[in-house]
Amino acid sequence: MTAMIELDDLSKHFGDLVAVDGISLTVAKGEVLGFLGPNGAGKSTTMKMLAGFMEPTDGSAKVCGFDVVKEPVMSKGQIGYLPEGAPTYGDMSPRRFLEFVAEIRGFDGNERERCVDRVVEKVILQSVLDQPIETLSKGFKRRVGLAQAIMHDPEILILDEPTDGLDPNQKHHVRELIKEMASEKAIIVSTHILEEVEAVCTRAVIISHGKLLIDGTPDELMAKAHNHNAVVVSVGIDDADKVVEATTLIADVKGIDHLGKANDRDRFRIFPQPGKAVAQSVSDALREINVDVHELYVERGGLDDVFRQITASGAEFGDSSHA
Repeated sequence: MTAMIELDDLSKHFGDLVAVDGISLTVAKGEVLGFLGPNGAGKSTTMKMLAGFMEPTDGSAKVCGFDVVKEPVMSKGQIGYLPEGAPTYGDMSPRRFLEFVAEIRGFDGNERERCVDRVVEKVILQSVLDQPIETLSKGFKRRVGLAQAIMHDPEILILDEPTDGLDPNQKHHVRELIKEMASEKAIIVSTHILEEVEAVCTRAVIISHGKLLIDGTPDELMAKAHNHNAVVVSVGIDDADKVVEATTLIADVKGIDHLGKANDRDRFRIFPQPGKAVAQSVSDALREINVDVHELYVERGGLDDVFRQITASGAEFGDSSHA
């Protein structure tokens, strides 16, 4: 796949503070990249450099082959950018603000009106179109910001917390809109809502202290979770010792944790060796010794677990490059 976004050893220093520290990655058409990291990790600074709002200290950023520093007009023409915060010009209505953005993007007359009508329909702004922006809820302000970002149907979308302030129905609509646009664009979504990554992203990276630590699909990231593919089993208290004895003899079992007792039952988490699945083996072993199993299920692991593991340690997991 042809790279539409290219970051090469991108860095940004503010005096002695290293906000972004040598990030390299590419994003191709059709990819939705989740950009994750704790507060202060360098996410917004990276996106500001990519969007041409901030000049890198070192390295380079290109969009659709245009260098954002050397060819700023051409590169910015390819980008739709939703930054943090609300749109400016709070005394304007969404209609006038979007008309203004359309004019800036080079649309006029009937074409301008068609562009405004199109984005208003896409983000569902009809009910507040003529209210002053400063009177709108946080969610509606965010939708106005998204509308201006997609006004010119750009090749690249850079979205910083696109569902911030939205209610569940609005979040669902915006996520569906991102998925709808994804096949024709390269999209970066910065978010702290990890369920959003699973919902819309085809790939995710995690950065911390300005460094890129991991890069992979959501499933690949979840496979890094300590409990990925672990089997949780609940049995009668009288069978607890049998469970420990039987499962530790299974070749692909790495270990077992006791999760506690409740309502005359004991619960255990049984960990497989890396890359192995042990649910069937555990089920068969317990059936052979006549253990009455009340519950047995396999854990997938969660992005929140992986996020904590990686950002707490600061260690890189595997190959962080992705072509």
